[in-house]
Amino acid sequence: MIKPDIRKILEERVLVLDGAMGTMIQRYKLSEADFRGDRFKDWPSSLRGNNDLLCLTKPETIAEIHEAFLTAGADILETNTFNATSISQSDYGTQDLVREINREAAKIAVNAAAKFSTPQKPRYVAGSIGPTNKTCSMSPDVNDP
Repeated sequence: MIKPDIRKILEERVLVLDGAMGTMIQRYKLSEADFRGDRFKDWPSSLRGNNDLLCLTKPETIAEIHEAFLTAGADILETNTFNATSISQSDYGTQDLVREINREAAKIAVNAAAKFSTPQKPRYVAGSIGPTNKTCSMSPDVNDP
């Protein structure tokens, strides 16, 4: 399906962005084993809390969350990539997986959007990126720049 230009739709109505992916993931009460999956079962460090990695280990969970937002009326899905940067992923030693995580996250979101899109209500996907846990400052004390 060829979607209309989103700018045209925005001239006609307000579009609804999905909600907080992290909060939705917390509802699943996932274990360390869930975050690891089979692929990372022998990973040398903890992976629990690496929500972006779930695009590789529990893609069905991420798809289910996207579909819940679409069912609730979202017009735009954000990819599950809030911390899918080499800086953030280095906390887990998974920085080399950033490209794969981002690609799979986009696929999951695009597939969910396509499943719910109609000519009357097309659904869109937007990439998501959050702040890192590192501070950039020239001062040795970030509280006193």
